[in-house]
Amino acid sequence: MSAQNTKPDHLVLLVATRKGAWLYHGDAARQSWRVDGPHFLGHIINHLVLDPRDGRTLLAAAKAGHLGPTIFRSTDLGQSWQEAAKPPAFGPAANGLAARSVDHTFWLAPGHAAEPGVWYAGTSPQGLFRSTDGGMNWAPFSCINDDPQYRQWFGTVQDGTPDGPKLHSIIVDPHDAQHLYFAMSGGGVHESRDGGQSFVPLVDGMDVVEGFDPTDISFHDPHCVRLCPSNPDRLYQQNHCGIYRLDRPGSIWVRIGRNLPTEVGDIGFPLVLHPRDDRTAWVFPMDGTEVWPRTSPGGRPAVYATRDGGSSWQRHDAGLPASQAWWTVKRQAMTADRQDSIGLYFGTTSGELWHSLDEGRQWSCLARHLPEIYAVETAYPG
Repeated sequence: MSAQNTKPDHLVLLVATRKGAWLYHGDAARQSWRVDGPHFLGHIINHLVLDPRDGRTLLAAAKAGHLGPTIFRSTDLGQSWQEAAKPPAFGPAANGLAARSVDHTFWLAPGHAAEPGVWYAGTSPQGLFRSTDGGMNWAPFSCINDDPQYRQWFGTVQDGTPDGPKLHSIIVDPHDAQHLYFAMSGGGVHESRDGGQSFVPLVDGMDVVEGFDPTDISFHDPHCVRLCPSNPDRLYQQNHCGIYRLDRPGSIWVRIGRNLPTEVGDIGFPLVLHPRDDRTAWVFPMDGTEVWPRTSPGGRPAVYATRDGGSSWQRHDAGLPASQAWWTVKRQAMTADRQDSIGLYFGTTSGELWHSLDEGRQWSCLARHLPEIYAVETAYPG
């Protein structure tokens, strides 16, 4: 199946930040932009997603000081919002395990096209949740939240990841609603072929930090996993230990990031795939050496593109700062549109929103002085 290109009259960038959310409305040429925001000023917004199935249901994963973690829903592009009646929350302790509480919802994913109203959510601490009514009521999904083996793989809330470990990269196979993936920042990639009744690890071929045991799933740290829109049998992964590709029905990840320049490395967080070409992907490397500065390598930010499935990579930095730019891009903060010439967009930890209209070759800054950007998504209102 091939994703169709389009020339929409209305493209919206959904920008989630540490202190609120902004919507940038673009014209068909992507030359003129109108800003709408802030929404939820002062609230942490981890993810903002428009349902592609109806083009109007917009969900925001929020953490408000007085409300705690919750989900907000809008059906009019943010003109009005309604809080979820029952946001994601862990149930009572089971199987002799310690009770847990959701700190924040981190990832939102619309369900299969044949299941309108179904959404999935990943949280911190790591948990998987599902809504069947468009995001108003959420319940724990699958067995993993209270499975003793998964709880062991989850680790603790003190493990490694800033702001706590995350369940993320929730993927629904567009060919099969029963075929699901998710990833955990500490706990690996997992797959279900029975609609979430069971999951199995999918980590063969992956490296872990030197000195740790790769057979222990808890040491696997995927940063972002994406399924090719034009070829659901191909997945790419940006990992704590490099960039990988997996071609199904195979089950062994192949490291393709070693072809990046050694002085840059293949460590980063975001990963973006071309909507119509399964050989093309973009990444944003960061400095992952020694103490993990989490900045652009050498203070010289750049996007790297592959157009041959990872056999080679090209540096794209035209228009980006040439030096002394010590920011990076988080795992949800880079995305693509689906127009004839693919537009790419990313938000930085220093609050800048950048865009390219020629698949990354030339960049310009769309907005400055926002709060730290957590996520950027493209949306096509219906």
